[in-house]
Amino acid sequence: MILAVDPASHVPPYEQVRAQVQGLVDAGGLAPGTRLPTVRRLADDLGLAANTVARAYRELEQSGVVVTRGRHGTFVAVRGVDREREAAVAAQQYVRRLRELEVDVDAALKHVRAAFGG
Repeated sequence: MILAVDPASHVPPYEQVRAQVQGLVDAGGLAPGTRLPTVRRLADDLGLAANTVARAYRELEQSGVVVTRGRHGTFVAVRGVDREREAAVAAQQYVRRLRELEVDVDAALKHVRAAFGG
């Protein structure tokens, strides 16, 4: 996850972090179930106080964007997901991997049909 905080901005750092994570989730760059960096790790990476990142995560959790599972971490929430968008993202990931494996379209479709049981 690539985030950047502009110390010269009039927008508070926690809001910059919150907005960037929200934007990544909305754009499909962070899929539901994706584990976010720990508060300490992200704070260290961005040169912020842990409380700043913790506030951003709290606000994201309050708005339903992420869920915190105690010691297991913070994850992008599986919420009223736009099924079409999620399907498109999944298809893009699938195609990208199949291209890496040099699988052609006909074989890929055969695998998809088989996975659907048909």
